[in-house]
Amino acid sequence: MEKQVRTRDIKLVPIGNSKGIRLPKTLLQKYGFTHSLLLEETDQGLLLRKKNNNKLSWEETYKAMADEKENWDDFDATLLDGLEEDEFEI
Repeated sequence: MEKQVRTRDIKLVPIGNSKGIRLPKTLLQKYGFTHSLLLEETDQGLLLRKKNNNKLSWEETYKAMADEKENWDDFDATLLDGLEEDEFEI
């Protein structure tokens, strides 16, 4: 089955010294666009995508990892995998 491509005729509207576009309410609701979105430049043209706001900051990532209380006892075994016994010629 071939994807159906829908096209819409939209106009650029002045926004200060720039130009913008108005997206119909139905499209905003359909794709879940709220306050901001991502604009990606591709070889085929421009792509608008929903922004992924689920990304954690480094601090949030550290806290989430600490909350997991994972056991890292086996980590040392992977560090000492035998490479330290080999002599490398420089």
